[in-house]
Amino acid sequence: MKISNIQVLRGPNIWSINRKKLIQMRLDLEDMEQKPTNVIEGFSERIEKLLPSMFTHRCSKGVEGGFFTRVKEGTWMGHVIEHIALEIQTLAGMDTGFGRTRMTKTEGVYNVVFSYLEEKVGVYAAEAAVRIAEALIDNKEYDLEHDIRRMREIRELEALGPSTASIVEEAVSRSIPWIRLNKSSLVQLGYGKNQVRFRATMTEKTSSIAVDIASNKEETKRLLTEAAIPVAAGVTISNIDDLEASVKKVGFPLVFKPLDGNHGKGATINVKTMEAAIAAFEYAKSYSRRVIIERFITGYDFRVLVIDHKVVAAAQRDPAHVRGNGIHTIQELIDQENEDPRRGYGHENVLTEIAVDRDTLDLLAKKDYTLTTIPEKGEIVYLKSTANLSTGGTSIDVTDIVHPQNIFICERISRVIGLDICGIDIMAQNLTQPLTENGGVVLEVNAAPGFRMHLAPSEGLPRNVAAPVIDMLYPQGKLSQIPIIAVTGTNGKTTTTRLIAHIIRSNGKRVGFTTSDGVYVHNTMLMKGDTTGPVSAEFILKDPTVEFAVLETARGGILRAGLGFNACDIGVVTNIQEDHLGISDIHNLDDLTRVKAVVIGAVRRKGWAVLNADNGYCVRIAKDARCNVAYFSMDENNPIIKEHCKKGGIAAIYENGYITIKTGDWKLRVDKASHIPLTFGGSVNFMIQNVLAATLATYLWGYKPEDIRLALETFIPSAAHTPGRMNVFRFKDFKVLVDFAHNPDGFNGVKGFLQGVEATEHVGIISATGDRRDSDIMETARISAQMFDKIYICQEKYLRGRQQQDLVDLLLKGIREVDPNKEVIINHKSTECLQIAIDTAKKGSYLTILSNTIDNTIQRVTEHLDKELEA
Repeated sequence: MKISNIQVLRGPNIWSINRKKLIQMRLDLEDMEQKPTNVIEGFSERIEKLLPSMFTHRCSKGVEGGFFTRVKEGTWMGHVIEHIALEIQTLAGMDTGFGRTRMTKTEGVYNVVFSYLEEKVGVYAAEAAVRIAEALIDNKEYDLEHDIRRMREIRELEALGPSTASIVEEAVSRSIPWIRLNKSSLVQLGYGKNQVRFRATMTEKTSSIAVDIASNKEETKRLLTEAAIPVAAGVTISNIDDLEASVKKVGFPLVFKPLDGNHGKGATINVKTMEAAIAAFEYAKSYSRRVIIERFITGYDFRVLVIDHKVVAAAQRDPAHVRGNGIHTIQELIDQENEDPRRGYGHENVLTEIAVDRDTLDLLAKKDYTLTTIPEKGEIVYLKSTANLSTGGTSIDVTDIVHPQNIFICERISRVIGLDICGIDIMAQNLTQPLTENGGVVLEVNAAPGFRMHLAPSEGLPRNVAAPVIDMLYPQGKLSQIPIIAVTGTNGKTTTTRLIAHIIRSNGKRVGFTTSDGVYVHNTMLMKGDTTGPVSAEFILKDPTVEFAVLETARGGILRAGLGFNACDIGVVTNIQEDHLGISDIHNLDDLTRVKAVVIGAVRRKGWAVLNADNGYCVRIAKDARCNVAYFSMDENNPIIKEHCKKGGIAAIYENGYITIKTGDWKLRVDKASHIPLTFGGSVNFMIQNVLAATLATYLWGYKPEDIRLALETFIPSAAHTPGRMNVFRFKDFKVLVDFAHNPDGFNGVKGFLQGVEATEHVGIISATGDRRDSDIMETARISAQMFDKIYICQEKYLRGRQQQDLVDLLLKGIREVDPNKEVIINHKSTECLQIAIDTAKKGSYLTILSNTIDNTIQRVTEHLDKELEA
């Protein structure tokens, strides 16, 4: 078996609109295509032995054990690999259960699709599942634990931390979109101008001054002391020469900790001798230039969480420890404790596995213990000097029993330091009495407190502490989204996108839009190239200046990674025609329709699908749409339009030369087509279709007809506004048209325009694109033979795996089928070809350059025009 390709789908996709995180693996079974599982001797027994937990997989049988039954009856290896990939993720602590395996048009080649929680784990699972299947087929031993351990390690490296993840999950529950901005914990919530950012538990509202104060324990203590908040007595030193005097001043027992440390690193507690004090000082000094020496306060370690200056949770924390039974050694007791199913690797479970480190050994040494010591029955042996959950500590929720006076103190602390989110560490006998009465003190104020102890305490009530964070970032009435209009289809996507963006911009909004020639924000190109996929969409949605997004959405990006947004307000499908067929398992218009329908599937329930009523495949999409539907048509008598409007629906139609909105029986004329420059005086039908789609989309959003009209009349077709779309250059004696039509439908559109253009001679420069079907290439050649008197073939690029001569032969064959005597000139040097075509142009002739035949076509034609004007 061979993996041809692994794709990570991150947004709505052809397999599922709602399940956005999918792995799509293209798998060639090779000779295994002829070997279903029931003919592989012992395969069923081996897979049940290696992965017995797969008994829970119901598969198509609908009952537990269903998958194993399918294996016994006989199923193909792609299906088996799908289930293995899901199961090993579950065994690694990432339970996910969606999968599909479908055969492609190529025999033995399958698309194996399954869900994932962590992207790199999903890719690893795909590769590992194939290795496991091959081992089972060949009856070889396989180290499954290695894969599970590796997936856990990858997750720990790549996954959001529990605090960050909880905020993201709360945002998702409120339909607030999110984007991860780096490989760690920097996250954007919302889109465009309505975005907010946070990192772990610090938000864009967090004061940098407050963070600096909290990071400086000495400064924090000083401010709290001045505010009459009880703190532990202590001093800060940087030189060991000052140690003895400081110890005498504060008095044993002591706590040593680095001035700017975190997570308990470098801390030593309950220091009672000078020898221990020297060691503790050196240990803390390895983490910070300055060291805090404080009086060790007996009691319990508490953490109070304050968000937006309100106490939202409190927990009692215990350092990692074991309880002796008089039988087992400390190491054995640690091993037993780590078997607790609540403990896991890193942050995967409620509790973290206890690891033996220097801190552990030092604490044991103070009691004259080693890992082989057998503690007495009931004796508690502490293994860490701090109570952090990340080092194996436990937490008990005590939120409901905190004394009101202590709540007041903690909320006041958050304002004294100035933090929007802070964790306050308190040492006291309890929190049920005021600290001023029980001698409790504030130890630290943390600027980025972890949430895990509150989200999933080892004892007590879990607290959804992420909710108040979202309440603070998005108070009632504040929007998280920006309007999104997504445009897809075969032809006309870019022009329609640009026109919609122009209408919106003309009405005072700062628009970000993506097209096949670049990414633009407020009409400024920020990125050049074919930017119609999810990466460019995300670029716009991450821009904090964008108020409205208009996103051209091509099939390539959808197939490669899914949509770059979770939902849009309006989805436009211009048309569905034969183009790019035979690529990426898209072999016919039914397949292509399924891809384009992903955009409509992502439209919000109250949003709108804008569909071409003159295209049967677009109409078919409407049947499964879960949103409102509106149509546009060149014919007001189109049966789809008549039936739709009869039911009170909204449509845009071309009637009596006007762009008209029709609602029920009412007509609202927006503008005369001849007044709209983009339609070339109403002579280019496919441009009128683009105008209809854009007019309808913006009308549905809420723009007034008069505002739309003004924008339509100020959108001038040109190399600046619509590069490569019907750009006409007027030379002294002839004209040049540049259009990047690249399929038969596009060629026919240009043909229809040229039929109304008088010229002494029509000359065309054409080429083929190597990844198109032979039939499509020949059809463009036939159309070229019908509309040009003379044809240049300039096949300089876009070979895409083919031989240059093969493409030329297909073009010549198509031309000769129409006119065996057609004048054809072959010149594959684009600069030279254009020069010859311009130099030999007859007076009154019309030169048309199609399919982006010449590199930087618009620029080169412009240079020739400039030379003529300078002459």
